[in-house]
Amino acid sequence: MRGTRRTSQLTATLATAIVGLLFLAGCSNTGHGQAQDAPQQDLSEVEVLEDPRSYEGPSTAVIPDAVIEPITENPDQSLPTTVTSYTQAGGEEQIEITDTSRVVALDMAGSIAASIWALGFSDTLVGVDQSTTFAGTEDLETVTSGGHTVNAEAIIGLAPDVVITDGSVGPRDVVEQLTDVGITVVFLENESSFDGAQNLIRQVAEVYGATEVGEQLATQTGQDIEDKIAQIAEIAPQDEDEKVRMLFLYLRGNAGVYYMFGSESGADDLISALGGVDVAKELGWEGMKPMTDEALVAADPDLILTMSGGIESVDGIEGLLEEKPAVAITTAGENQRIVDMEDGQILSFGPRSADVLDALARAVYAPESADAARAAQGNE
Repeated sequence: MRGTRRTSQLTATLATAIVGLLFLAGCSNTGHGQAQDAPQQDLSEVEVLEDPRSYEGPSTAVIPDAVIEPITENPDQSLPTTVTSYTQAGGEEQIEITDTSRVVALDMAGSIAASIWALGFSDTLVGVDQSTTFAGTEDLETVTSGGHTVNAEAIIGLAPDVVITDGSVGPRDVVEQLTDVGITVVFLENESSFDGAQNLIRQVAEVYGATEVGEQLATQTGQDIEDKIAQIAEIAPQDEDEKVRMLFLYLRGNAGVYYMFGSESGADDLISALGGVDVAKELGWEGMKPMTDEALVAADPDLILTMSGGIESVDGIEGLLEEKPAVAITTAGENQRIVDMEDGQILSFGPRSADVLDALARAVYAPESADAARAAQGNE
């Protein structure tokens, strides 16, 4: 089901704002991932904290196996096909797709490339954004730079048939101008939510003229998410007073950028799925807003979620507490209870959503399991 126009416009606004922040601050690029053999206990078997609200110390959430398994290999395509592309003003236009032999995928979180890979069209990818770091993409050309800025010359040099994007990387007018040299550009709706992940998969499949396999993958992804949320509910506190109060902070210390993410930012979907209390929602915050000392103290989270690149940009937890004393007087700050995850994963709603939730749930409720996964991946 397509997201509402209001939600889509808000998502585009958030993405544009984040691009600007990253352009100012620079974004850590951890490089393309490698597959790891890291078998771990099922979530239902991990040793869960007796009181996750009072736990002291940070945790890093990791997905032990970075491989995305395609639902099938090289599925049948029905081309040419006509798809809907969304304009910056919120309108729609119809684009004809005649060839998908060479495709460039671009968005803030690497979700479009992940969807292409999971649909079984990995052989068509020739260029990707810098957030596409899962195993198998090591040799693909990266066509965005440190601020998620598009390198038009690099894209043109790849001679793609289609560029699939969502407008979250840019500048958008640079991407649109690729049509001047004969490259087909399709702008998809990409809502930062679990429902949005399924919708994105369907849209990507439509570009390839493979709606049937798109529906299969979207349904499977939705079921995987539902199953994972049910598993998390089994280990998360049920009593409202015992649920972990969570807040998502966006940090770019080298540019002095500190934002709180509220409803319709994607963070709210994560926190709800993790069985936590979204303190930004309690404050009535929508989208993303600059962090203020007053709001942070009023929220008083037990746990702060953030990107790994963000916590690195403030010189770690100690640097954050020194730079922002208001964080230090929250329960999360006093306990140094900060859970971080790779920038290209934590808000990457797509085929790996269930894996993201699994990794975050371990970091929140079973940090020993999260530490074991991190050690297995060689990050310690």
